[in-house]
Amino acid sequence: MELEAIKKTPADQQAADALRQKIISGELALGERLIEATLAERFALSRGTIRAALHQLAREGLIIQVPYTGWSVMVLTTRDVWELFTLRASLESLASRLASEQLDAEGRATLKAAYAALVDASRTRSPAIIAEADFRLHKTIIDLSGHSRLRQQYRLVEQQIRLYIVSGDSKIVDERIVLAHHKAIVDAILAQDAPEAARLAEEHNNSEGKKLLERIERQRHLIS
Repeated sequence: MELEAIKKTPADQQAADALRQKIISGELALGERLIEATLAERFALSRGTIRAALHQLAREGLIIQVPYTGWSVMVLTTRDVWELFTLRASLESLASRLASEQLDAEGRATLKAAYAALVDASRTRSPAIIAEADFRLHKTIIDLSGHSRLRQQYRLVEQQIRLYIVSGDSKIVDERIVLAHHKAIVDAILAQDAPEAARLAEEHNNSEGKKLLERIERQRHLIS
C-alpha cells in the first residue's frame, strides 16, 4: 500500500492559521489589541514564533502594527470598505466573464457544487457559515477564470475580503436575497453569457459594498 507523505506545518504557520480563524469568526474583535506575551502563553509557543505569525497576518492585512503600541486587529474604515468593494467589483467582474467564456464540464460541476454549498449554508441561518460559503463561491469563480495573475492579485487581499464578507453578511435579514443575487451570477456563467455575468458580478459587489458603507456611517454617527 502506498502511503502519502505527512506534511508538517511550521508552528508559526499553525499559530497564524489559528489567529486568522479567530479574527474571521469574530472571536477576536475588530480593533482588539494583540499582546505577544499573552498569545505566546496561550499557544504555548515562543514569542518569536508568535511574532512571525503576527507578521504573516499583517502582510495579509488582517492586523496592524502600531509603533510603541503593539499589534491590533484591523478595523474596517469607510475607506477600507470602498477600496475592497471597488477592487472586488473589477476583479470578480473580469473573473466572471473569463469563467463564462471557457467553462467546461468540470468547471460547470465545480461551480454548481459551490452554489449548492451556499444553499446548504443558508439553511443554517448562521451568518458565519453563510459568509464562509459566500466567500468560497466567489473564490471558485476567481479560480475558474483560468487567469493566474488575477488569482495572484486576489490572494493578496482574500483574507481581508473574507473579513469584509463576514461584516456584510453578519446583518443578513433574508437569506433568500443572498441566494438570489448569487444565483443570477452563477446562472449567467453556466449559460456562458459573459457580458451578463460580468455585469451582474460588478453590480452585486457595488451594491453590497455601498450597503456596508452606509451601515458603518450610521454606526459612526451613533457613536459620535
